[in-house]
Amino acid sequence: MESVLSVFGLSVPSLMAIVVSLSIIVVTLVIVIVVYGGIFPLIVRIGKFAPSSFGRMVIQGLKVPLVLYLGLLGVYLSITLPFHIGATEAALVNKAATLIAIAIGVMAVSVITSRGCLWYIVNIAPKTPTILDDRLMPLMRRVAVIVILGVGILQILDQLGINISPLLAGLGLGGLAVALALQPTLSNLFSGTYVMTEGVVSQGDYIEMEDGTSGYVIDVSWRSTRLRTRENNLIVVPNSRFAESIITNFQSPTLAVNIVVTCGVSYDSDLDHVESISREVMSEVLASDMNSVAEYGSWFGFDNFGESNVDFWLFMQARNRIASFELKSNVIKSLYKRFSEEGIVINYPMRTLQFPEEFFNRDSVVRSDLNQEV
Repeated sequence: MESVLSVFGLSVPSLMAIVVSLSIIVVTLVIVIVVYGGIFPLIVRIGKFAPSSFGRMVIQGLKVPLVLYLGLLGVYLSITLPFHIGATEAALVNKAATLIAIAIGVMAVSVITSRGCLWYIVNIAPKTPTILDDRLMPLMRRVAVIVILGVGILQILDQLGINISPLLAGLGLGGLAVALALQPTLSNLFSGTYVMTEGVVSQGDYIEMEDGTSGYVIDVSWRSTRLRTRENNLIVVPNSRFAESIITNFQSPTLAVNIVVTCGVSYDSDLDHVESISREVMSEVLASDMNSVAEYGSWFGFDNFGESNVDFWLFMQARNRIASFELKSNVIKSLYKRFSEEGIVINYPMRTLQFPEEFFNRDSVVRSDLNQEV
């Protein structure tokens, strides 16, 4: 037997070592199959984890890294236990095993982090009152995975004996240069975070900025806020400008919108009668117009003495901004109709010129002198 083995360069001890090594590998494969195909499904079944539960997502994320760790352990034992290797070979095997273990650990942490963020996006974010987490979590998910991979790569480089201090310094300087180059983009990014966290603007709101830009909010992204105008055009506002602008939200704090109708009647009018007619008109509109908020009521008041009329106002509330236009139009039409029926005059703007009597006397004297000269 030894002569046969010697042809292949093997001896009895080395053959036994190979057999032991192969046996360890076979046992490892059996354990991996049992763990992957039996134990993990059994844990899920015993724990009664729902398909969308966080526990099931963690178990699914740990399945592959744990199996890889078991496989790495089996290969390591199959090399170090049966064979008598020297110190150099042992150090090389230990170094390789350490690097692979770090890589598997980084993969496990990144997978768990990614799955945890995904679970939050799917199950928690839709139930929160704000859209901040809907926007923030996908970005945090990507950033977290990149950071974990970066730390893992640095650990691997450190294990390989590469000095990472200059690399860290270079990354710091590079990050500063990138931050300066991307200053406008980063400004919009942080402004977008501010806009989302404030929660004063939501999708579908009609807003107006202090420069007159107005429209319905279509989307609030990290870089910009998109508005749809009345003319059905798209306006893209950088978040840095949006966050610094004074904004009027016509749909907050409630959808109801107050309307004010201003008018004026002739100085010859009976103001008590004008007030009575105006209140009747508002009561009729509140009872018949579905655009109004009847429980809010109505108010009337004289405002000031204008140049041509005694000015007054009528105050009511509409269900929303769109309804306010129609409600205001109906109030104006009804009020004008009643004033016409009652003979109440709304004057056009006019001016009355008054001249002193001396002016007319002087004019007659001048004309008399001219006639005598002629």
